Amino acid sequence: MKNNKGMSGLFQQWVFVGPALIFFTLIVVAPFLMSIYYSFTEWNGVSATVKFNGLDNFKHILFDDRDYRNSFWFTTRLTVTNVILTNLVGFLLALLLTQALKTRNVLRTVFFMPNVIGGLLLGFIWQFIFVKGFGTLGELTNIGFFQLPWLGDAPTAFWAIVIVSVWQGAGYLMIIYIAALSNVPKDMIEAAYIDGATRTQVLRNIIVPLIMPAVTVCLFLTISWSFKIFDINFSLTKGGPFNSTESVSINIYQEAFRNNNYGLGTAKGLVFFIVVAIISTIQVMYTKRKEVEA
Repeated sequence: MKNNKGMSGLFQQWVFVGPALIFFTLIVVAPFLMSIYYSFTEWNGVSATVKFNGLDNFKHILFDDRDYRNSFWFTTRLTVTNVILTNLVGFLLALLLTQALKTRNVLRTVFFMPNVIGGLLLGFIWQFIFVKGFGTLGELTNIGFFQLPWLGDAPTAFWAIVIVSVWQGAGYLMIIYIAALSNVPKDMIEAAYIDGATRTQVLRNIIVPLIMPAVTVCLFLTISWSFKIFDINFSLTKGGPFNSTESVSINIYQEAFRNNNYGLGTAKGLVFFIVVAIISTIQVMYTKRKEVEA
């Protein structure tokens, strides 16, 4: 009887988990393993002939490919800036919209809406704003901010991508922070105020430590989003001017599908995956240590 129950339980597990496991293997695991293989080859992505070249692709990436290193440096700077600003704006919005405001539900919806819009569409909308909208305002008001070459110069193009990225992602983080702030014990905060604590002290010593699980999640999400940025970057600048705003994802895309160097492109993707995985793991381990229980 026990053996029959065990077989029945195993059968039920495979019935429910099996299809998802099969599709996950076919869609995620198999392509990932194939990409590892192709990263050690010289292949154009079309030909039936695949030439194994060992570590040549990785040597080229490390010592010869200046464009890839530049794109990595740009993506790193963009990630650091986006992570700080997106989390800061999202947290401040959450603090504001957990107050007793009559319009807080409407405001939550308004601030979350940019996250619903697709990245390519969002990029094209903001491209129109930066080129046409700001240009017109600059002519009418003669304000220098609107007269800047937002997408035509490397420094301003960088900040244009940052503005759009923060505008899109802050609303999503706001929802996570609102959920975390709603679970902070009110009696603990009231007791701190009774003992004479200031708002800054309560925020630093009570609220922030108690919402560290949300901080861990939000940091992980923003690091992942920023390192993998493609659609906003592509639709706004396409890596220009002169490849100064080319992200790693665009560089990999250009290498694999424009230059038809699929082997080298997958090698770049593998290096990129390893670096992001290491950074994300370190971030999660560090912030997990800062978490406390209420």
